[in-house]
Amino acid sequence: MVAVLKASRLFLLLWLALATGLAGWNGAAAEPVRDLATISGVQSNELVGYGLVVGLNGTGDQTSQTPFTIQSIENMLTRFGVNIPSNVNPQLKNVAAVMVTASLPPFASQGQHIDVTVSSIGNAKSLRGGVLLMTLLRAANGQVYALAQGNLVVAGYQATGPGGATTQVNTPTVGLIPSGATIERSVSTPFDQGNSLTLNLDAPSFTTANRVAQAINQAAGPGTAEALNAVSIRVHMPANAGQRVAFVSFIENLDVNPAAPPAQVIVDARTGTVIIGAGVTVLPAAVAHGNLSVTIKPVTQVSQPKPFSKGKTVVAPTSKVTAKQGKAHAFVFKAGTSLNSIVSAINAVGGTPDDLIAILEALKKAGALRAKLEVI
Repeated sequence: MVAVLKASRLFLLLWLALATGLAGWNGAAAEPVRDLATISGVQSNELVGYGLVVGLNGTGDQTSQTPFTIQSIENMLTRFGVNIPSNVNPQLKNVAAVMVTASLPPFASQGQHIDVTVSSIGNAKSLRGGVLLMTLLRAANGQVYALAQGNLVVAGYQATGPGGATTQVNTPTVGLIPSGATIERSVSTPFDQGNSLTLNLDAPSFTTANRVAQAINQAAGPGTAEALNAVSIRVHMPANAGQRVAFVSFIENLDVNPAAPPAQVIVDARTGTVIIGAGVTVLPAAVAHGNLSVTIKPVTQVSQPKPFSKGKTVVAPTSKVTAKQGKAHAFVFKAGTSLNSIVSAINAVGGTPDDLIAILEALKKAGALRAKLEVI
């Protein structure tokens, strides 16, 4: 009961906060262009590589169960002129096969350093104290863009005591090497190519795209920008690279009022979470919400004959059926009623998030909910 009361209070507080926010909402506030859009082609590129971590204190791969680790060690030693006899099966516990990942930022130049993440792919217990050997990091096109090597920083640990008792904090099989990769090749971007660039909105909207184009034209002159669709705005740029940087900096700091968010209701059926956007209303509707529970209970009856009669004692199984109708609540909503009023009405009768979800789904199916209902 205490848990139910706490959940109901939390539910009520959530909707009171929402009601306060909706009451004070008068449209989207102005935001700089840099928070609304990104430059097409100017993006990070993911890199990945396969390597070996050595120097582990007996917490590496069990090579009898990870043959790819032994194969990698043999290939590496062969390149250094060391040949392992075919009848020798090395059983090493201080080596682990790993995948190395990194993100190559836009405009990264040769010689710069980036962080790398090292993750075990075998059955190593921990990478703590290990050293990553030189690993080639490739992009999706298969070309090498960085080289990674260095000492791992592992936040997690695992300890084993007598009797097999273990304790673990965080994940000891994942480590980080700060500035552990050196960029060997830069990625070309369209920023310094052609006479224009394209801005892509984070949230598609014809209204926002048109407003961004208008703001740029008002600040930089007519014809400087044009909205191509609900996402892309083409902007004509100066030919000089230095002037381009200054011009993009100028555009990024222009304030634009984005379009109001669409009327939308998002329901998480697993957790009972309901998010209601601004401007959500309903058409005239009446909703009755209640429940009916039916219980069938087996009952055993015994038939006992009279004394000195020829009858026999008989056990007659039967059942008792009871029906209990829960208290139903009826709600009548007028045209233009906001969902804030609906939530208040449901809370007033002690409704739960599940009740609200059921009512919202019924209103949407009846065509009375003026919003997009998305169930996740």
